Amino acid sequence: MSKQRVISFPHMGDYHIPIRTLFQRLYPDAEVRPAPPITKETAALGARHSPDFICEPFKYNMGNFIEALESGATMLLQTGTGCRYGYYGELQEQILRDLGYEFKFLCLNRERAHPRAAYQTLKQFGSPLSVPQTAHALLIAMASIRAMDRLAGYVREHTASVHQPEDMSQIYSEFLKHLRSADSLQTIRTLDKSYGKQLRRLPQAEIVSPLKVGIVGDLYTVMEPFANYDLEQRLLARGVSVSRRMSLTFLLFGPPRRQRLRAAGGYLRHPVGANGLDSVAQSLAYAISGYDGILHIKSFGCTPELNAVPALMNISTDYQIPILHLSFDTHTSPTGLETRIEAFLDMIAQRRETRADIQPGRRHRFHLHQGRHPR
Repeated sequence: MSKQRVISFPHMGDYHIPIRTLFQRLYPDAEVRPAPPITKETAALGARHSPDFICEPFKYNMGNFIEALESGATMLLQTGTGCRYGYYGELQEQILRDLGYEFKFLCLNRERAHPRAAYQTLKQFGSPLSVPQTAHALLIAMASIRAMDRLAGYVREHTASVHQPEDMSQIYSEFLKHLRSADSLQTIRTLDKSYGKQLRRLPQAEIVSPLKVGIVGDLYTVMEPFANYDLEQRLLARGVSVSRRMSLTFLLFGPPRRQRLRAAGGYLRHPVGANGLDSVAQSLAYAISGYDGILHIKSFGCTPELNAVPALMNISTDYQIPILHLSFDTHTSPTGLETRIEAFLDMIAQRRETRADIQPGRRHRFHLHQGRHPR
């Protein structure tokens, strides 16, 4: 391996931290340089070189790839399974080569994502690690992802209930900072336990019963803040307790398809592709648990999520729980999104008051007019 090799991959939330660590272990003589956070320029660049009616994740990835190549990347990583995203690697590679870029393309899609095939591909691209060494590197990455998702989930659900909500994000940011240098399973466990304690020990608000909103939808749009216009932060800034079960941990270690079909409660009898089944099963769980509302978010034109909409509408009717469907693309208006979110939160807050779900003497923390969360 030459020290001139620079490995890069698309940006998706904070997951670049464990992915960077993983590939730095797999290719110790290379420089691993994640693509920078997505911006409007990234999205416009990707859209310019992508088919018109392809989904937004493809375009964002294309923008990331081009920016990475322009900044010196010599090897690109792409992976994905499930929906048609798992077939995008070959098309993205061809587009980039047609643009004149020279690079190696490590694509771990579909059958190549299985352990044996993935290891053989990694070796073909020059990884010097043995099978046990590769397995150990993967275990560290998976432990990091589990810790990230566990703490991030706690932050989303409990920020609205603490006295100083900004302390939550500060502690989580410190955790991510230390996670970057974690080089063993024990270190990751220690960080997970230590920062989990810090989060749980934060002083609670004296009087609080926040609105509870569940988020479901397609994997990429749910997990990449730019793709959903920082939806979670917009909700947290208004004192809403947010739950999102879709994560890399769910993707890697979630229940098998048969169990997810049972969890859909008959609202779906067959998978509809990608995360559509999960959106239905998770929405049903939120409805049964008494959540105030559900946000169903997706990339514009995402067929599996469109297939899930009739089932979601039935859940909304049967359990009398409001579900707001939000579709995102490069033409989505931040102002229009703000208006729809404010109207939705105002509606479920009034609905809760009407249903007398708040105990006497208690109020909910909900700042409808607090203003936009800074981008």
